[in-house]
Amino acid sequence: MMPEPPNPAPFLETSRDEDAGAVFVLQSKGQWWHAGFHLTTAIVGPTLLTLPYAFRGLGWGPGFLCLTTMGVVTFYSYYLMSKVLDHCEKAGRRHIRFRELAADVLGSGWMFYFVIFIQTAINTGVGIGAILLAGECLKIMYSELSPNGSLKLYHFIAMVTVVMIVISQLPTFHSLRHINFGSLLLSLGYSFLVVGACIYAVSGYWVFGNKASSNIIQSLMPDEGPSLAPTWVLAVTVIFVLLQLLAIGLVYSQVAYEIMEKKSADVNQGMFSKRNLIPRIILRSLYMMLCGFFAAMLPFFGDISGVVGAVGFIPLDFILPMLLYNKTYKPPKSTFIYWINISIMIVFTGAGLLGTFSSVRKLVLDASKFKLFSDDVVD
Repeated sequence: MMPEPPNPAPFLETSRDEDAGAVFVLQSKGQWWHAGFHLTTAIVGPTLLTLPYAFRGLGWGPGFLCLTTMGVVTFYSYYLMSKVLDHCEKAGRRHIRFRELAADVLGSGWMFYFVIFIQTAINTGVGIGAILLAGECLKIMYSELSPNGSLKLYHFIAMVTVVMIVISQLPTFHSLRHINFGSLLLSLGYSFLVVGACIYAVSGYWVFGNKASSNIIQSLMPDEGPSLAPTWVLAVTVIFVLLQLLAIGLVYSQVAYEIMEKKSADVNQGMFSKRNLIPRIILRSLYMMLCGFFAAMLPFFGDISGVVGAVGFIPLDFILPMLLYNKTYKPPKSTFIYWINISIMIVFTGAGLLGTFSSVRKLVLDASKFKLFSDDVVD
């Protein structure tokens, strides 16, 4: 008999029917292909445009090695997570939140809040980065149409923030399915999923070397000299990226909305009742305004990506899945899979610590390159 993981901690919900976050924001109405739309939006995004920037610091050999390793380990993590979720569901505990799964398997209250911290770092970081990059896309188009125009980067960030405030009022994750389907099509417009990611990384670094910008589109449009690609190609690419960024910002905000709704909404009243609608509008608007404010005040797109990756994505994607699998299935210490998982956890814990220190250090060094509400994105 396979050992069962510990029972859920007492602080978890006793009834999902009484949980406004689950009932309203995380409505379970979708089909499997809707999950594909959501996952594509969350994974295949304009962050691919930062891969040449990553190669800029690594070089050819380490760059290819890291890109390949991260891809293999990522899919391996997905496989382990599916096994853990399936095991818990067969035991009568179906989880719809990663933090509850971690607390269930690891059986400790602090893990619940540790995962909330990681998810908050990811969601807020991606929200800020999405608004910042979308504002930069608008500024790129504006600069081409009006080279001597008076509008600054923070003006475009404010415009994007207003749009995000409006569309963030879509009440449920399921209501994003059509937007995310459009996002899927947009992502196909500027990359061919994984293959496109590799092409961006390889060709971008090959052309620009250590001069690659944190946004490869910006490298194609240098401050001095003509653009390095046809104007219409750049225009279509920028529009595709801009539109998809809105969808990405929405997807990564859902965890924050679910947490807020769980605390502020009354599940016994309707989703659009005055009791629930007014707090939703206020809280979601404030959240987007906060992300927009930090995007305008601290325009560090490349540095923000580094911090979010080190503090958020590495623990969530490359450490916790292996730990959850080992705790759930308890493979013998003599087995290959046990030591593979332990090795991955050790390596990526070290990478996360190094990445955190180096990203924060780069933020400090780059602080001398800008002023508050700068008109340029700092690489």
